Amino acid sequence: MPDIPDEKFRIVGIGENAGEILARKRISYWQDAWRRFRENKIAVVAAVILVVMIFFIIFGPMISGYEFEQIDNTAINQGPSMKHWFGTDNLGRDLFARVWQAGRVSLIIGLVGAFVASIVGSIYGGIAAYFGGVVDDVMMRIVEILLSVPYLLFVILISVITDSKSLGTMLVALTLTGWCGIARIVRGQMLQLKSQEFVLAANALGVSPIRIILKHMIPNTMSLIIVAITFDIPGYIFSEAFLSYVGLGIQAPQTSWGALCAAAQQNFMFYPYQLLFPGIMIALTMLSFTLLGDGLRDALDPKQRKYREARQWKIRKKSWKWRISMCLFIPMQGKSRRYVELILS
Repeated sequence: MPDIPDEKFRIVGIGENAGEILARKRISYWQDAWRRFRENKIAVVAAVILVVMIFFIIFGPMISGYEFEQIDNTAINQGPSMKHWFGTDNLGRDLFARVWQAGRVSLIIGLVGAFVASIVGSIYGGIAAYFGGVVDDVMMRIVEILLSVPYLLFVILISVITDSKSLGTMLVALTLTGWCGIARIVRGQMLQLKSQEFVLAANALGVSPIRIILKHMIPNTMSLIIVAITFDIPGYIFSEAFLSYVGLGIQAPQTSWGALCAAAQQNFMFYPYQLLFPGIMIALTMLSFTLLGDGLRDALDPKQRKYREARQWKIRKKSWKWRISMCLFIPMQGKSRRYVELILS
């Protein structure tokens, strides 16, 4: 075979520096999380619902044209109409304005309570995980003791001591033990981070423990904290609604969704709309925050999402095989079940 000269060949494909070219644009962790979050349609819809509700909570009382405590004796217990979109209550007050005004109180309690609990719980859990040993044992036993006491008891005690049922009293009572759950979550994550190289390097350089916890460990658990906040917000809103419903929450002239439900339950058989609208707001807010938290968990921690999807597929696969094996096993009574399972494997 004759020799083919080298000039007959040319390089086609990867050049000398082609290996250094990125296949796609480099994106950060948060950009990648945002991309995964947008792919979750249910979480996006929940976020849109929350944005719409927040808009009406801020501007709803102004849109209605009525003050939330304005009494009209000529419009008592009127149903929804063009004049009063959600109807009126037993004092003639516009329910559209009152529902959105009540949403301000409920949302403030949910957001502020969740953020305060996350800050306190993160610092507390970080200190317990960093120092470990006896410090960790004592701090976690304190958490377990606080979790064993019902929060309703704290609400009653604080209300009696302060002789007040204001918004601040409610926040103090709910956050007094609300941070314990986040503290346990953060502690578990930081026990893993404690042995990482960047923490050991900071220790070797003489960085103070508080700075290591605040600057190195807590930022690396931020995804877990954000997800925990979104799951805690509906819990605080429901707790406030329950306390207001039983008479331990916000008192007049202020109102909340729970207080509106408590006032409407007496006339529910005759005026169901008075309970319907605040009840829908509570359910919609809690559902939206829960779905949003689930979407954030999948976006910020893709490993957990893959694990759950694989587990769900395994369950579905087993269920499918079981149904097929039953369909084959019934007419094949002369065959053994082991033979049927061998066919499906």
